[in-house]
Amino acid sequence: MTLEKAAIGQEVKITKVGGDGELRCRLLDMGLIPGTVVRIQKVAPMGDPIEIHLRGYELTIRKEDAGRIEVINL
Repeated sequence: MTLEKAAIGQEVKITKVGGDGELRCRLLDMGLIPGTVVRIQKVAPMGDPIEIHLRGYELTIRKEDAGRIEVINL
């Protein structure tokens, strides 16, 4: 499953971060690394962007980028 498909309030664990080059590096720099637990906070009315909570802070990412992050349910 990917992060974009997780429901609001659901906690998931990142298993893999996809993407190429700069995009992947940017996602990893934001703390989206394998093993991190993430909770879906909010989703914009049109479905994009998605607000997530991880490592004590909130982060908003595009739905397209969330689709590159593989997760498992906790």
